[in-house]
Amino acid sequence: MTESWAEKILKTLRKTFTLGKWITSNRNSFKTLIATIISQNTTDKNTTKAFKNISKQFRITPETLANAEKSKIEECLKVAGLYRRKAKTIKRVSKIIVEEFNGDLTRILSMSFEEARKTLLQLPGVGPKTADVVLLFCAEKPTIPIDTHVNRVSKRLDLAPKNGDYEAVRKSLQALYDPEDYLDIHVLLILLGRKYCKARNPLCKQCPVNMYCRLTTI
Repeated sequence: MTESWAEKILKTLRKTFTLGKWITSNRNSFKTLIATIISQNTTDKNTTKAFKNISKQFRITPETLANAEKSKIEECLKVAGLYRRKAKTIKRVSKIIVEEFNGDLTRILSMSFEEARKTLLQLPGVGPKTADVVLLFCAEKPTIPIDTHVNRVSKRLDLAPKNGDYEAVRKSLQALYDPEDYLDIHVLLILLGRKYCKARNPLCKQCPVNMYCRLTTI
């Protein structure tokens, strides 16, 4: 059987990058949720710094953050931008998880994908990407989170419609790959976007999949 365009890209990316620490089991779902909220509208580097700050100051549990002083959370998050809004969101979402889910996301993650996603999306500060990150990484649910790297790279590689919104890109990628490959393709597209397929000044000549790219074929 002839390999598809999408399969060739995945195969090449697997040879190029080492997934390593990205692919870990037993991720803490609440820590993943908080880290993803912090990551909204900021860089990977600043997300890491902010999460380290808040982890040094507090135990990352719903109970602790629900009762923490907002000003202290804000101080931890300043490096990540929008820190007042994010601190407020973290306190609100933590309180809801304590009061409505006994301080544990397990009940949500044990639901069907559609029901779990719907429930997560009702939490403050949780949009589609945040919900999909928690569901993929913490519950192995069949979804592909679309961050800025995945969105940009998948469109350049013709894996998603050029003008597609979040859901269009997600569904396009999921139609091209098997569910067991969703985590790999999500991570690999991020790694490609960080190292080669940058938003500005992409390194097209060095890119391992440049033969499949709009930028180098148009």
